[in-house]
Amino acid sequence: MKKDAIDKLFGDLEGSFDVHETPTGHQKRFLDRLNEVEKPSEKKRGWWKPLSIAASIAVLIAIGSTSLKTIPSEKDLASVSPEMMQTQSFFTTTITEELQKLKKITAPETQQLVNDALKQMDILEKEYKILKTDLAVSGNDKRVIYAMISNFQNRINLLQQVVEKIEEIKTLKAYRNEITL
Repeated sequence: MKKDAIDKLFGDLEGSFDVHETPTGHQKRFLDRLNEVEKPSEKKRGWWKPLSIAASIAVLIAIGSTSLKTIPSEKDLASVSPEMMQTQSFFTTTITEELQKLKKITAPETQQLVNDALKQMDILEKEYKILKTDLAVSGNDKRVIYAMISNFQNRINLLQQVVEKIEEIKTLKAYRNEITL
């Protein structure tokens, strides 16, 4: 059955096959053109290899020189003492809870207040990262530790004030709605 289908296919295509002879010298001309295309790429390869090696060496030198610089690592309050670890844990837990309360509030009249509070939190977080580096450089200087604790307290106070202000706005809005009814 398959043989019949193949015979039929060739029978239908008979006369449409390219059966002409190639012109004399065709193969030689083809090989000459092929060789012409290969020659320019060999010239490129000659300067490309040393250039890539030089670039690799330059990158390795740059990476090596930056890694040799002594960059102080960051230290948290938790690295100072076990008491400070508890203090940091308390502050981070409280801040997380207050942030969750703040993010749950989606009233349009308080949205600007929430956005401003989140911007302030970003600023305080950046300041804390600087303090972490300062703590590593200073070797557990008490002034830096106090500044870190103060930063945590400022964040908590900010979040609490914003949540209280939003609650006041909600209460005022509910009161106004009751009066108008």
